[in-house]
Amino acid sequence: MTFLIKKFTYTSKMAVPCLKIIYVNIGVDDAFSNHKFLDDSMRELELITEQHPIVTYAKKSISTFKLRAGQAIGCKVNLRKNKKHDFFDKLINIVLPRVCDFRGLSLKSFDGNGSYLIGIKEQIIFPEINYDQVS
Repeated sequence: MTFLIKKFTYTSKMAVPCLKIIYVNIGVDDAFSNHKFLDDSMRELELITEQHPIVTYAKKSISTFKLRAGQAIGCKVNLRKNKKHDFFDKLINIVLPRVCDFRGLSLKSFDGNGSYLIGIKEQIIFPEINYDQVS
């Protein structure tokens, strides 16, 4: 922390950026028609994050998407403490360099609260995921 204060000339320790929590989630399109897709995504998320995921449910009904309130639509994991740092290290050093045509992360993905969003299309870039077992 003192390295960052000296390098960027922060006036306070509270001004130094820090990583508080990492949210990892998967939205499953066909979760309401076939529960196998949701089970597979939960298994893959558990392999990636080394933590048991919880199921997320729809809050509102949307007729154009054939979605009802209370239906399972995905799964999520909240990473804190050491798991957060381990996952971030793996993401930066192992996973992102494996992305085809990687041109860096966009600065436009920040919101007004300091959160940053990274969207990943395929989960096979993670080394824990076996390509033959992905459905």
